[in-house]
Parts: sequence; C-alpha cells; structure tokens
Amino acid sequence: MSPVMIDLLINAVEETLLMTAVSGLFSLIAGLPLGLILVMSSPGGIAENRWVNRSLGLVINGFRSLPFIILLVALIPVTRFLVGTSLGTWAAIVPLSITATPYFARVAEVSLRDVDRGLTDAVRAMGASKLRIVWDVLIPEALPGILSGFVVTLVALIGASAMAGAIGAGGLGDLAIRYGYQRFETVVMIEVSVVLIVMVCGIQWLGDRIVARVDKRH
Repeated sequence: MSPVMIDLLINAVEETLLMTAVSGLFSLIAGLPLGLILVMSSPGGIAENRWVNRSLGLVINGFRSLPFIILLVALIPVTRFLVGTSLGTWAAIVPLSITATPYFARVAEVSLRDVDRGLTDAVRAMGASKLRIVWDVLIPEALPGILSGFVVTLVALIGASAMAGAIGAGGLGDLAIRYGYQRFETVVMIEVSVVLIVMVCGIQWLGDRIVARVDKRH
C-alpha cells in the first residue's frame, strides 16, 4: 500500500469513527427518552396514555421502515439547511442520527419493558413520583440491556456510514467506492472491508466488556 493510500485510509477511519460517535451520541440522547415515553405511556404504564403511545409508535415505525439510502436522499434539503451542505462527514451525521434514533428507541423500549413491573408498582405504592421511578428503578434496572442495545446501534451505524459514502459522505464507504469500485482496485475494497470488520469487532468487544462490568455491579 502506498503512503498516499495509507493516509487516505487513516483519514477515512477517522471520518467513520466521527460519524459513528456523533450520531450514536445523538441517538442515545434522543432515543432513550423516546423509549421511556413508549414504556411509560403503554397500557399499565406509570403514565398510561394510549394516544401518545400509538402516535409516537407510528412515527418511530415509519422512520424505521424507510431504507437508509432512501432516507439519506430524502433528507438532503434538511441536511443542507442544518449544516449548509449535503456532502461530507458532518452532512452524513444528520441522516445517520435520524435513522439511529428510532432504532435505539425501540431497543431501549425492549430493555425497559423487561424491568419487573412488580418493582415499579411497589415503588409507586410508596408514593414515589414518576420521575423518581424512572431514575431510581427503570433506568438502573434496564441499564445492562440499554448499553448492550447501544452497542448494537453503534455497529449498525458503522454499516450505515459506509453506505452514506455512496453520496460523498466521506469515510470508509466513500474510499471504497471512489478508489476501489470506480478505479477497479480490488485491493482497496478488501482493505476497507478488513478495517470495517476490525472496527465492528473492536466496538462489540469493548461494549461487551462494559456491559459485563455493569451487569456484575447490578
């Protein structure tokens, strides 16, 4: 591999990690509250509201059902409005964040639903507020599952960021398309694929270690 290609590969890895980290953080900040609302507003929840539950669930399912490549193109006007361009790493973060948020919201919802309802009912019977139940019961009890789901979300984002390279988003996907596919450089395609596999395995390994430690303390 030439020094120029090595520099391009390192830069592409940095861009992919940036896209994954920022969009992953946004999905955590926005997705967890959405998951909480879904659980709290569900039948028998601590803030039961079927209209809110069904409406929010419909919106989340609508975004989740859209293939990422379609969402990527459909959000170009929104991306241009927010970051001033539809190309580059920061432009890709917008659709990546929007596609990851409902995905993680559903993952978080599943983990939160696994919390023993008898535990929440007991805390409610003692007069705890809804906010106290969320912070002292729901999130702590579901934390291992939430973290595990977040790791899965990050892995999915790596794949989506590579797909975003199809429209000039930068990162490993863009490198594979421009220097591998368009120039018929099979070696570049293989190198990018290996790097992606290593990144996914690394994130999954690190995430599993963190979840295991949290689970032991739980």
